[in-house]
Amino acid sequence: MLVALMAWDKPGALQTRMENRKAHLAYVEKTGIVVQAGPFLNDKDEMIGSLIILDVEELADAERWAKSDPYAEAGLFESVRLTKWKRVVG
Repeated sequence: MLVALMAWDKPGALQTRMENRKAHLAYVEKTGIVVQAGPFLNDKDEMIGSLIILDVEELADAERWAKSDPYAEAGLFESVRLTKWKRVVG
């Protein structure tokens, strides 16, 4: 099942994101369940959140993945939403 993780950073948290980006990307690579991913950007092209598509057996797997993400462990996110997602194009 595909699950979309949509996370919005806390205001002013770009430094937290940058300090944890290497660990986050290593986690993405290591876990092997990320199908697509990328940051949300503001008008200045600064990263302000994340969209991550996970391929998991059940929603609980996505929840566990999200909680163990180095970004989440660093307290980067103001809000996180997980929802089933269906690919139609691409």
